[in-house]
Amino acid sequence: MTQQNRVWFITGASRGFGRIWTEAALERGDQVVATARKLESIADFKEKYGDQVLTLELDVTNAGQVKEAVNKAHQHFGKLDIVLNNAGYSLVGTIEEASADEIRALYETNILGPVSVIQAALPILREQGFGHILGTSSNLGHFTLPVIGYYSSSKWAFEAIHESLAEEIKQFGIKVTIIEPGAYATEFGSQDSLKFAQSLDVYQDFKSEFMKTIQSFERGNPNATPQALFKVVDAENPPLRFHLGSHNLPQVKSVYADRISLWEAWDDISSAAQGS
Repeated sequence: MTQQNRVWFITGASRGFGRIWTEAALERGDQVVATARKLESIADFKEKYGDQVLTLELDVTNAGQVKEAVNKAHQHFGKLDIVLNNAGYSLVGTIEEASADEIRALYETNILGPVSVIQAALPILREQGFGHILGTSSNLGHFTLPVIGYYSSSKWAFEAIHESLAEEIKQFGIKVTIIEPGAYATEFGSQDSLKFAQSLDVYQDFKSEFMKTIQSFERGNPNATPQALFKVVDAENPPLRFHLGSHNLPQVKSVYADRISLWEAWDDISSAAQGS
């Protein structure tokens, strides 16, 4: 059963899934705190939806600003039903090419930023006795691809954090769901959502072939996703992990079948290492 008049707190609301889900939530009558690095990038929400939306400038890597924004959101609407961590980007570069500063910056946005939001929101959600924390991960939270290995690694960490979180906070009546999109035709591949490590000549051919492969992926329609998201947030018992798209499950099944086969092939040696 759909529950109306929810209050959402959404990061990364200026483009991609964040923008689509913000507008869809507003269209169904919910209230939304929409945040983005640049306030002007989400000003149109305020113009169109008025008091139904609160727009805030937010850099998720600034923990102080995160806490202030979450508290302001709670004071404005009186509650927080859904906290959706959506802000993030991808670093393009091989493991050898990316610098420590580039990797650190990626993790600051993709891992520590969401953690700051979660830590700021939890005291409010605990006091309420309800709430639903959503995090936008990726199908790459289960396997990885070359050239975007650091991005994939950030999603592996993101998944582990949310899985632990779910067990820790269910005692307070708070739910957790990891949203795992496959390839979609969003702005995620745009220059605003990608950063590139300095290139080494030795990887040029390999990366060129990889980018051709990436570009050939069948992409889903992001505008088809809101109803699926609403079914998750309206469910009495929402899933911890939720795939967006039709290609994810076959991919993950294949990956895990290969892993299990490999572990089984080495199991005698692994078991012998247990000792007696």
